[in-house]
Amino acid sequence: MVINPSIFKSYDIRGVYPKDFNEEIAYQVAQAYVILYSPKVVVLGRDVRESGDSLFKSALNGFLDAGVNVIDIGVVSTDVFYFAVGELPVDGGITISASHNPREWNGMNICKKGAEPISSQTGLFDIRDLINKGFEPIKSSTKGSVENKDMLDDFLQSVVKFVNRSQLKPLKIVANANFGVDVIMLQRAVELFNLPLTIVPLNEKPDGTFPKGPPNPLLPDNRKELLALIAKENADMGVSWDADGDRCFFADEKGKFIEGYFITAVLAVELLKKNPGATVIIDPRLTWATTEAITNAGGTPFISKPGMTIIADNMKKQDAIFGGEMSSHFYFKENYGRDNGMVPFFLIWEMMSKYHKKMSELVEPYTSKYFISGELNFETENKDKIIDTIKKKYSDGKQDFIDGLSVEYDQWRFNLRKSNTEPLLRINVEARSEDVVHQKTRELVDLVKSLA
Repeated sequence: MVINPSIFKSYDIRGVYPKDFNEEIAYQVAQAYVILYSPKVVVLGRDVRESGDSLFKSALNGFLDAGVNVIDIGVVSTDVFYFAVGELPVDGGITISASHNPREWNGMNICKKGAEPISSQTGLFDIRDLINKGFEPIKSSTKGSVENKDMLDDFLQSVVKFVNRSQLKPLKIVANANFGVDVIMLQRAVELFNLPLTIVPLNEKPDGTFPKGPPNPLLPDNRKELLALIAKENADMGVSWDADGDRCFFADEKGKFIEGYFITAVLAVELLKKNPGATVIIDPRLTWATTEAITNAGGTPFISKPGMTIIADNMKKQDAIFGGEMSSHFYFKENYGRDNGMVPFFLIWEMMSKYHKKMSELVEPYTSKYFISGELNFETENKDKIIDTIKKKYSDGKQDFIDGLSVEYDQWRFNLRKSNTEPLLRINVEARSEDVVHQKTRELVDLVKSLA
């Protein structure tokens, strides 16, 4: 069969269902996985999307027909999937998910043994090419078996090991699941460990139709409900996840959204106290606050091209203790180097408790010193031309090309890059004053629009 090659992204498979990604492709991917990696046992999971059950069954049959045994972990967050692949005696796995994309999308996130990611650089394009080339379906004389396994309690046990539970003080939060499973997971943790946590739930019932739009907390419209409810409930903070739960977002007690960039700085300092001199992975879109935090805490910052598979690879290569992206993916060495959406909440809660600080006070050392534009996105067909023109215009600044174009001056810097998952050009600006960040952001936006 010939498939749309664009569904094979840098980090995963993602396409509109059923036009670009469907049951036949899910079956083929499972079979191609068997041909390339020869697994005996795999984990199979799925997120809450409407098409998930049907796609799951097709992938399941692809494995069973090939004689591969499958551990079905059910409807889970992506970090539970990583945990299952890392923890269980299996050879890899697939979860059916399209992360934060709109309801009509679905896809696959694929791992090897030990939760090691399979990306475009490490096998995803090999799967694509094998399917497009064509192969004889694998029909084993002995079909594989299916075992159902609930991994939630074991996962939560691994999460709470990151903190000292006896230090956790009463906390009231607004928790927005964006119709995924994370609020249910957090409620289970409260019950399991008798935690002093009061949860004001928001969009907590799993619903793959995503009735309030794309389940992406980075969209400003998506934040309004959370921020308003924090004020109404007089909560200590707000926490939000994307639909597949591998990203964790925060808002303070004043109802102000906190960028993942600043959370990375805060978490890095705390983890370096327990792991002196360790390496921390950061991404190149925004770097000043994180670099300062890590260096002052005695750690070593390593700037990596962003992306959940790229940073996971670098976590192992650099033997890093922690990694953080401004997109609110947070990676932990003790979590197989993969991102986890629940651990950051518990670490922040522990810090608020033992340092007697409000959420706003934890991030204030960075938010008061570094000012950012927020990520600005532009749809354009002239991405390469725009980047080249801006590269020449700002040639007097210090430039690097770790991901797109980064240019640094004494008082401000910016990153301009092409999205890996969407047809967009993205800009991030940071500066040492609010006036400068507003001025330079407007300057860059006007330039991009004139070239688009």
